[in-house]
Amino acid sequence: MPSDVSPTTTAAPSSGRDLLEDSKLSGFHRRLTLYSAGGPFLDGLILSVIGVALTQIGPKWQLGGAWEGLLAASALVGLLVGGMVFGWVTDRFGRHVMYTIDLAAIVVFSVAQAFVTGPEQLLVLRFLVGVAVGADYPIATSLLAEFSPRRHRGAMLGMLTVMWSVGSAAAYFLGDWMLGFGEDGWRWLLACPAVPAAILVLLRLGTPESPRWLLAQGRTAEAEAVMRKVFGPSATLDDIGVPERPAKFSTVFRGAYGRRTFFVSVFWACSIMPIYAIYSFAPQLLTALGLADDSDGNLGSAAIALVFMVGCVVFLPVLARYGRRPLLIVSFAVATVPLLVLGVFPGMPPIAAGTLFALYAIAIGGPTLLQWIYPNELFPTEIRATAVGVGTGFSRVAAAVGTFLTPIALDTWGIGATMLLAGGVSVIGVLVSIAMAPETLGRSLESSSAV
Repeated sequence: MPSDVSPTTTAAPSSGRDLLEDSKLSGFHRRLTLYSAGGPFLDGLILSVIGVALTQIGPKWQLGGAWEGLLAASALVGLLVGGMVFGWVTDRFGRHVMYTIDLAAIVVFSVAQAFVTGPEQLLVLRFLVGVAVGADYPIATSLLAEFSPRRHRGAMLGMLTVMWSVGSAAAYFLGDWMLGFGEDGWRWLLACPAVPAAILVLLRLGTPESPRWLLAQGRTAEAEAVMRKVFGPSATLDDIGVPERPAKFSTVFRGAYGRRTFFVSVFWACSIMPIYAIYSFAPQLLTALGLADDSDGNLGSAAIALVFMVGCVVFLPVLARYGRRPLLIVSFAVATVPLLVLGVFPGMPPIAAGTLFALYAIAIGGPTLLQWIYPNELFPTEIRATAVGVGTGFSRVAAAVGTFLTPIALDTWGIGATMLLAGGVSVIGVLVSIAMAPETLGRSLESSSAV
């Protein structure tokens, strides 16, 4: 567990060095990254299994496109509530308090889904599990960002996105296996996230509170105790640097921080809206494009999810070499092109459609990595989790709308118009990124969050 590591870094005595920003990567950092990445893994798993489960639930309960869209989008609406509410709670009461509670809730709600008797019950439980997942984003990413050395922060936060893709790929492999259990295989599938969530609850026990947050709350003795526990007996509060100035919740929506909130929310929403629609209805989309049939749709979807993961991994070293702004703009623009081409030429040969899908999945890795990096770097400790929660919330509104409309659009307008709509959303994201994306590479949290 993160709190049990032996100190591997020695504090610099009054050298002006910020120990949290300039420390070497240690076992504590690696474990904290792994445990924090458990939340995005569960998110990818939970949000993707519903698309697979609906292939069995839909015919069984005779659901139309509207009901399927509601069930797929309900967890995303929960993510909105969880991110917005618990981002503020995390800034008010601390990162450590909620770090395990939210995962325990995921266990309970996931298991409960196995016992539903109708779409109304499933709708409520999907919303509740979404709330728990949404709560984990501001909790885990803020804690990880505030312990991350500046040289490794991009890669550490970027790993969360990689694990999201791993979770999504796992959903399709598990779905292909568990739906073979019989007509109730979907029940096992919707309940399966409870297993990794329960393991993560145990692993996260004992994780220390963020010393930055403790110091911002005036709890100096506790902050110093955490520094000594993680970095060794010679570590002091002098090694943290200048603490952030207090800020109110409304700061997220006013002045320079308001503009940053707008940028984060829009680029995040525009990058994630097509992704979630694709993940939630990958079997149907691939079938419509002629890339799969009903018998191999899940494995085809898993392949797409793995390509998404490759895209994230490819861009991890780019974060530290070329910076955040160029990566966001260039990769976002490249990812937009395949969506538009697929929309204009929906009847192209399957090999061409598959190539374009793969190009999109790889290129969108850049914006996807930055979804959790930018909000953590652009806001101070006092409102960092709130800002992550707000960005999560707005992005999930867009994702919920896209997920709800996808099956309706496929039924009403066909695959071409559906892909054109996704491409249009992506174009907006590119334009906002060109106009507003800042560069934060190599800067401390204090420096990058200052205005």
